Amino acid sequence: MAKSDVNILGISAFYHDSAACLLRDGKILAAAQEERFTRKKHDAAFPVHAIEFCLKEGNLAAQDLALVAFYDKPFLKFERIMETYMSACPYGLSSFLKAVPMWIKKKIWIKDLIQEKLGYQGKILFPEHHESHGASAFFPSPFQEAAVLTIDGVGEWATASYGTGKANRLDLLAEIHFPHSLGLIYSAFTYYAGFKVNSGEYKLMGLAPYGEPKFKDLILKELIDLKEDGSFRLNLRYFDYCAGLRMINKRFENLFGAPARTVETRLTQHYMDVARSIQDVTEEVMLRMARHVHKETGMKNLCLAGGVALNCVGNGKILRNGPFEKIWIQPAAGDAGGALGAACLAWHQYLENPRQADGVTDSQQGSFLGPMFERNDIKNFLDKQGIHYTELSNADLPPTIADLLAQENVVGWFEGRMEFGPRALGARSILGDARSAKMQETMNLKIKFRESFRPFAPSVTRESVSKYFELEHESPYMLLVAPVRKELCREMTAEEQKLFGLKKLNVVRSTLPAVTHVDYSARIQTVDRNQNPLFYDTLKAFEKMNGCSVLINTSFNVRGEPIVCTPEDAYRCFMRTNMDYLIIGNFLLEKKNQKPLEKDIDWLREFELD
Repeated sequence: MAKSDVNILGISAFYHDSAACLLRDGKILAAAQEERFTRKKHDAAFPVHAIEFCLKEGNLAAQDLALVAFYDKPFLKFERIMETYMSACPYGLSSFLKAVPMWIKKKIWIKDLIQEKLGYQGKILFPEHHESHGASAFFPSPFQEAAVLTIDGVGEWATASYGTGKANRLDLLAEIHFPHSLGLIYSAFTYYAGFKVNSGEYKLMGLAPYGEPKFKDLILKELIDLKEDGSFRLNLRYFDYCAGLRMINKRFENLFGAPARTVETRLTQHYMDVARSIQDVTEEVMLRMARHVHKETGMKNLCLAGGVALNCVGNGKILRNGPFEKIWIQPAAGDAGGALGAACLAWHQYLENPRQADGVTDSQQGSFLGPMFERNDIKNFLDKQGIHYTELSNADLPPTIADLLAQENVVGWFEGRMEFGPRALGARSILGDARSAKMQETMNLKIKFRESFRPFAPSVTRESVSKYFELEHESPYMLLVAPVRKELCREMTAEEQKLFGLKKLNVVRSTLPAVTHVDYSARIQTVDRNQNPLFYDTLKAFEKMNGCSVLINTSFNVRGEPIVCTPEDAYRCFMRTNMDYLIIGNFLLEKKNQKPLEKDIDWLREFELD
């Protein structure tokens, strides 16, 4: 580290997915979520371990930091919480007594907590929540200027915002305020469908294609007053999230003619239709917002962040049907990305450092910003545990893995720096053959231990994406959904077209059945050799052998567990599942050669399964 280096630490904490990010002279040096280290999914605690990793990666002590930036304004958020409870008083007392003591004891004293945990006495910045989201979307993007749209549950008061980014400036122009929130209404339906709020929203999105939009008009009539510009107001008579302990109330359940689904009970057609209905409404809101932002800003490019920007179906609709030429979505679009955005704001806006984008390449580095483990680290772990392995050369690794995948083996893939954000992008992944008709069910039920309806994403070489999917745009962060090309699709029989709900699941729809969803779409990751050479070479080796450059890529974890971080995490997950092989660095492990884990915990009970 040179003496002239300016190091900035960004932090997000206490709501959902705490994280830390380190910038050095404006370059993203490291970023990680706290959950990866503590093994607690969506850990919202102060990110002690993530901060420790970032400082270690930068070879820094706290006193070497020029600035620390926290991703929102705690006192303003507390003001909103208190005003909301006061307006509902005396209703909500139970919720008040549960939430407020933690705020008074810890959450509003962030400055003191940072000083205490880091031993840091320098300047601390507190941008607003949606400023941090907007900064995370614009500053790492490839655009020198762009419109910026952020949509989530709630920050301090804002639930959505838009503005412009130009060079090293971000200016937010308008906001929608709490309690009117697209993120919260989507979470309310997540709750109604029996999934966990703040982590089950992607399940609702995956469930939607199994249903029909029977309740779309009802939602637009009774729950949300949607304007042409994408602004809206919610009918709060049906919701309980302002001051209660549930997202919805009895009026909501009566409106849809059934109670909220109990966790782990059978999914009926009713909940599939509800999921489809709110997904269609969400896409319509997102599209109207995008059109309005284009009209107001005149920009040709759009940057997206906030938890709702993880709705890749909505993102795909904006790309296909919206007015923007290009869009770029922050890979860690939720609260974790706020740590990165806060640090970028400090560098560009507070310190007024220039920024020059080339219009093509982002500065997110593939989002490979987490820990990596050298050969000796991995070998020492394997040898110490007496684990049987074969070491491959860099040249032999891609064709060896490609051959194993072609034989319908499931392979755990642990290579390079861990991804920052919720998606596995070819560093901590589980891989399979997308051509296999049985692979979706095998991986869902025997590897991931999750619902059979959940779709898998394809990874494809960047230059081949349009050969398989109706997408010309790159999608390196798995945040766009697009249709499978029609010539690859199989027309359903008359009998198959009569199927409803999960009976649709096992119908082969294309020559890539394991990644083709029931609506003939796929959530796509394009792979560039410059960002991930070993993964790219494996895709190319698979293509050379089989004439297909598409693989299943799902996150290296099981249901309820964070993505693996360390070699130990990877080996443990490998042994607890029915994966056939594990490649960890250059070391190949075959399941049949391994000894069972000794004195293993009843691990499925350890994780919250929803």
